[in-house]
Amino acid sequence: MAEMIVTERPRPGVLVIRLNRADALNAMNVELVDALHAVLAEVRHDSETRAIVLTGNGRAFCAGIDLRGYGTPPGAAEGEGRAQAGMRVQQHIASLVEAFRGARPPVVAAINGAAAGGGMALALMADVRIMADTAALHASFINRGQSSCDIGVSWLLPRMIGFSRAAEILLTGRPVDAAECERVGIVSSVESAESLLDKALDTAENIARNSPFGVWMTKEVMWSNLEVPSLRAAIDLENRTQILAAMTKDHREAVHSFLEKRPPVYRNH
Repeated sequence: MAEMIVTERPRPGVLVIRLNRADALNAMNVELVDALHAVLAEVRHDSETRAIVLTGNGRAFCAGIDLRGYGTPPGAAEGEGRAQAGMRVQQHIASLVEAFRGARPPVVAAINGAAAGGGMALALMADVRIMADTAALHASFINRGQSSCDIGVSWLLPRMIGFSRAAEILLTGRPVDAAECERVGIVSSVESAESLLDKALDTAENIARNSPFGVWMTKEVMWSNLEVPSLRAAIDLENRTQILAAMTKDHREAVHSFLEKRPPVYRNH
């Protein structure tokens, strides 16, 4: 399982997670998804890991579910029916959405190549997406006789680009190239393949320079406010979060360092 992903910490506070099934275009099987769950669980409450970069080894970001066989997820019982076994697989993969959302460090997806089906969903789970100019997204579920509404895509994509654009992409199953992804707002920038990782690391490092609590609350409130029923509810949540942040020692350090014209030293206090 350890070989399914590789990790490194190339810059202060930044963790790089690489999908490491290049020979299978980083397709998802039970071992790969288990490995992702494990590393996300390790950093979920880790204030030393301030940002994550997610990318793939080889020429693909992630080709989606491995059609040659996914494997048996944890907890499966012998003799289960087809629907029951299928639901275990579905929930095992789909639970990655909450795992990425629940991790305190923001996730920057460096989409280095094709991201198809579950790979597209994996890219959409990230907080920030940066894309190589040679990469493409592909909602390929529908081309395999299934619904494109899978692994959170039907909730995430319309909120990013609007219902009509999302519906056209999900109903046709056509590939969406990097230029279109940038134009409609799926990704924040498009870079050359050679500079993609550096750009993602720069973005992660810029996030990591900020206070751990401020970053944590910004990520949490942004995601929560996609679900609240009104502007008033969103502002109420913002107000309470700002008061909490203002009570931290790191907030006072940020003010003092600004006045003293020096870099802040955050201690997550």
